[in-house]
Amino acid sequence: MRVFYVSLTAWRQVLLLVFCVLGTAGFFTLAMLREPAATPVSAKNSPIIYRVDTDKKLVALTFDISWGTRTPGPVLDILKKEKLRCTFFLSGPWVKKYPEIAKRIAADGHEIASHGHRHINLSQLPEDEIKNEIKLAHNLIVAVTGKEPNLIRTPNGDYDAKVLRAAAAVGYSVIQWDADSLDWKNPGVDTIIRRVTTLTKPGSIVLMHASDSCRQTDTALPTVIAELRKKGYKIVTVSELLRHGPGVIE
Repeated sequence: MRVFYVSLTAWRQVLLLVFCVLGTAGFFTLAMLREPAATPVSAKNSPIIYRVDTDKKLVALTFDISWGTRTPGPVLDILKKEKLRCTFFLSGPWVKKYPEIAKRIAADGHEIASHGHRHINLSQLPEDEIKNEIKLAHNLIVAVTGKEPNLIRTPNGDYDAKVLRAAAAVGYSVIQWDADSLDWKNPGVDTIIRRVTTLTKPGSIVLMHASDSCRQTDTALPTVIAELRKKGYKIVTVSELLRHGPGVIE
């Protein structure tokens, strides 16, 4: 009887030790999962980039275009007058439908990037279909503009780990933003200006649009540019921005 009692006590001690170890491991696992991913990483290896880690007062104004012809012209006219080169994320079908505007964007010296093909949430698709969506847009953009994009802003900014894997597999870096102008909501010209100038910090990537549904962008843009310059910012493309520091996941 006594031998059995000692053995049972020993097993209880072993089980208690196991639970303590598992509990500690679980605590540290949860702590790591909750830790915000704000550590600068190499842009080459980063799965997604929201801004660039730099102390220099540089900012990238970016424009998504998926439909329409009214807004792109005035936006391009303003940028040309201000002698600025920005980054345009173009959807495949829009480039195919309006090749002359896409060619002008490239001819004006702006950086050509991809906004995907169909304007749908890529995370809802199988990985092979995501790759195909990116390739379809890529081929159309190259055929029309002669430029080989390697940056993509996914439709609706939607992504998950599968989307990031698919983009990397076909040679693309996924670009988000840390300053949303909200021009896609048409919140008012003053609101657009205030949001951009307030949210921008060194290394920011600003989300704007040149689709026709964004009816206030071209009106707000001249003041946005003037205010950023007044604050000492130089406006560059996303690729130029990435030369000054690592991409940051936030």
